[in-house]
Amino acid sequence: MERYSQFRDRASGVAPFLPVPAETPGLYWPLHLFLFCFRLPIFFSLLLTYFLVVQWLPIGSLGKKAALWLIIATPGLWWVDLQMDAVKKGTISTHSNLFPQPGSVITASFTSPLDILYLAVIFDPIFTASYPTTRLLQPISLLSAIIRAFTPPQELPPNSATLVDIPTILKRHPRRYIVVFPECTTTNGRGILKFSPSLLTASATTKIYPTSLRYTPADITSPLPNSYITFVWNLLSKPTHSMRVRIAQATSTSSALTSPIMSPGKGYESGLLDTVHEDTRSSSETLVGSEDRDSEGLAPEERRVLDRVGETLARLGRNKRVGMGVKEKRDFVRAWARSRR
Repeated sequence: MERYSQFRDRASGVAPFLPVPAETPGLYWPLHLFLFCFRLPIFFSLLLTYFLVVQWLPIGSLGKKAALWLIIATPGLWWVDLQMDAVKKGTISTHSNLFPQPGSVITASFTSPLDILYLAVIFDPIFTASYPTTRLLQPISLLSAIIRAFTPPQELPPNSATLVDIPTILKRHPRRYIVVFPECTTTNGRGILKFSPSLLTASATTKIYPTSLRYTPADITSPLPNSYITFVWNLLSKPTHSMRVRIAQATSTSSALTSPIMSPGKGYESGLLDTVHEDTRSSSETLVGSEDRDSEGLAPEERRVLDRVGETLARLGRNKRVGMGVKEKRDFVRAWARSRR
């Protein structure tokens, strides 16, 4: 769409905010309509039952995960291809020491509300919201995280938000995972946006696991706010969907300083993350902006940490980093809304 050419990354040509067009069903239109009508009441009944009843029952995390799996399976998302760096396919169970452990940070791409459901099933984590203007995080509930996949991009946290840093969350919940979405908003999965500085509050000993989630077909992403109807139709009308999940080996705010960096806008080939080193510390200040920093308030070593994690996410997702972020998406959403009037 040429009218939105200003929202393509100049270096790579990637347009991370445009919705992915769905394939036309053609002769299979009656089948798609039947699947949608059949699944719709089941899907929403399961959602309502979980959030109104199941999540409050003392049935433990295993029972709640089983309920969430049922929700995920209802639209036909039956196949999840999960792999880890440096682990041969099909042997993850024999390398459990490389899998994320409680007390670590899951740095995930953010393209769809299904990201939230899957991460909830696998890790039962504490979800957080990141903002480009602060290093602090806002802990949010599972439902809030799902709704956030459909909300407009936010540069500033709400006045009522409770903001904390990563060490504070881990101190309060030492046996839980923390999920951080450093892009702050959703994309169509074709590019990695500029990061929030929220990851920089992690200590040098906290393990960070970059995690990429992608879908086939890719039209069940939600790069546009309030795209509930389109998302639900694409999700429930297709016979099946598949998910590709890639988890990198652990890195940290210290090990990222010793790793080579590729500039944004370039492609990434497959490779392995460096193992965790704990010989240096990065800054853990909580406010953005200071003298001797770049235009985004980051010191050179802090920029290197974010670039390294961003590079890894791009490689895992087989896409590219782009020089755009929340501000550019906000402008895109306004332009999109004007063109639809």
